[in-house]
Formats: sequence, C-alpha cells, structure tokens
Amino acid sequence: MLRLNRLFLLSLLALVTAACSDSDSSDRPPVPPPEPVQPAFDFAAVDERMQQFVDEAADFDGVSYILVDAQWGVIHKQAFGDHTEDLVTQLASGSKVPAVTLLMAIDGDESLNFSVSDPIGQYLPWDGLFADRTTEQLLSNTSGMVGLTDILADTVTYWPLACQFFPEGTLQACAETLYVTDVPGIVPAGTEYNYGGSQWQLAGAVAEIATNSSWSQAFDAYIAQPCELEVMQFGNPWSNFESFDGNPDSLQGKDNPNIEGGAISDLDDYAKMLMLHLNDGMCGGNQVLAPGATAFMREDRGGEFGTPYGMGWFISVPEDGSEPTLFTDPGLFGHTAWVDIERGIGGFVAVDTYALGTSGPVRELVDGEIIEMIAAEVDRARAEQ
Repeated sequence: MLRLNRLFLLSLLALVTAACSDSDSSDRPPVPPPEPVQPAFDFAAVDERMQQFVDEAADFDGVSYILVDAQWGVIHKQAFGDHTEDLVTQLASGSKVPAVTLLMAIDGDESLNFSVSDPIGQYLPWDGLFADRTTEQLLSNTSGMVGLTDILADTVTYWPLACQFFPEGTLQACAETLYVTDVPGIVPAGTEYNYGGSQWQLAGAVAEIATNSSWSQAFDAYIAQPCELEVMQFGNPWSNFESFDGNPDSLQGKDNPNIEGGAISDLDDYAKMLMLHLNDGMCGGNQVLAPGATAFMREDRGGEFGTPYGMGWFISVPEDGSEPTLFTDPGLFGHTAWVDIERGIGGFVAVDTYALGTSGPVRELVDGEIIEMIAAEVDRARAEQ
C-alpha cells in the first residue's frame, strides 16, 4: 500500500510539474526571429572600372550610377569625373519605363474606365487611322505605326510627324496630327515591331484623356507624389539638347512632352522607380501599380518579330532557353536602367554627354561588363553571409 501511494504521489507530481511548465511557456512572449542582416556588398571593383572608363573615354567627362536591392533599397551610389551624386540628366529612351509605369498606374485605377488592352478609338475624340490599336500595342512598339528609326532616316517624308520632337504646342494637338496623318510605312497592328516614334506620343494623349489632366499632372499624381520623387518629370528637349542645363526649371516642352524620350531624373529618383519594379508596384509604402502590373510590362510582345521587348523593357533572353530575368531600358546618350528579377536588384547608369553617336562605348561597358560584375558581387556577398 505504501509503495502504491508513493507511485501515485510521484505521478501526480509529474503531472503538476508538466502543467506548470506548459503554463510558464505559454505566458512567455514568443522569441522574435533574428533581424535580417544586409550582405556586405563590395562594389570597389565596379567603381574602379567606371573610373577607368572615364579616365580613358574621349567623349565622356563623367558617369554615375546607383544600385538597389528589393529588400535593402539603395545599396551603392557613386559618381565619377565631373558628375555629382545629385546631378539631373536627360534620360532619352530611358524615359520609356517611367512612361509605361504611368499608363499602368492609370490602368489600375478602378475609378477610371480605362484599360491598356482596349482599342484607343474608344477614348480619342478624333476620326483617325489607328482607332483599332491598343495602348498596349503602342507601348510595345507593335502598333504598326511608323517607328523612330524610319522617321529619323527620312525626315522629309515624315516631317508631318515632327511635332513630337518640338516643345511648342500641346500633346493633344500633336497627337491629333499623328492620329489623322497618313504616311508611308503604316502596317496593321500586331504584324511587326518598330521601335519608338509616334505611337508613344499617341499613348501619352490617351493618358491625358483617360485622366482628364495633363501628362505632367497625371505623372505627378500617380507616380511622383506616392513615390516621393523630387525631380523626375517629362519635357521635350529634342530640338535643342543644350537647352537643358541640369536645372529642372530649364526643361522645355512640358505642355508637349516627348513621351518616349523627354524625361529627366537624378540617381535617387530613378532608384525609386527601380524599387517599384522590384516590389510588384510598391513605391514609398504605397501600392502604385496593381499587383502583377510590373510582370505584365515584362511580358514579351516583340520577340515574335525578332526583338524581345515587353512594354518599356528590352528582354535579355538566355541562350539556354530558360526564363528571362534581366530587363533593360537604355537611352540614346548611353543611359541604361535594368532590373535583375532573379536576384531582386536593379541599377541605373547616368551620363550627361548629349550628342548623337557617342553612346556606344558606355553602352558596351554597361551591357558587356558592369551588369555582370554587379551580379557576381551580389552573389558573392549573399553566399558569404
């Protein structure tokens, strides 16, 4: 009997101890997971290569660049030669991704009856030649309208379309001219890829009509304010590159902005644009684009015609046939912006030499060396973390 009582007491004690232990555990606050630590990135080799380029370049007195990480934000920024980190530069065709970003923000505004996939004729008030084209086709260079290469190669034939390159007038007036003017080279929509030109200007006019505002007002409301941009805006400096002196107030043509190539920016503003594209439309804590819109911009629409292109983004197709992860938006003067969605990083290289035919060396440097060097350093730093 004594032995049974002792066993009973020991069992009871074990139960009480276990209950107390469970109670203590549930009363304790959960242990928070360790704070993530940023990898120790070291872009010294990239900086050295950039400096070497400036030292040896005949046409460039400076370059600058900024890198972002989807999680960590800006991870590197550096200027070389006569550049400063707050320099404002003309983007030329580097304007295309910001321009499409605005159209996709408007597309995602449920208060507006607008879709980039609808024919533009239902928005425009004029009787013209391109009512069946969609904004998506305009922004992917597959609308069948005459492209930039053709216009620049034969300015006499295409002079009636020249309003897109001049600061005078308004975007609506220019767009109407482009919409109703019959010129050689127009083909049915979705039958060929033809880069740039009138189709982008027409897309800008569609944005104005859809929002009942100017392009500048729409960009400010949908992009600049929620992303806290300080200088990025659109104008039309193409008839006189030198009219822009680095001060945003000197930018001409804000009433008739060149949509495909008239934006200006500094490094920090473009970094915010890249962060938006790496974080599924989130910018400055705001959901600026509908979820999935940035991926929609990267879908290939030009590849079937020989040029892998989305909406604003050129697509780097891997030789092994795997899914593309690198997307670029280069500009005429040598600017290059890119996102690497596999690594969740992006970058922007700025130049301020505004002369035709000089961009080759800096483009070759960025495309052939810099992007790869940055990717390798990101991989190294993360692997050693």
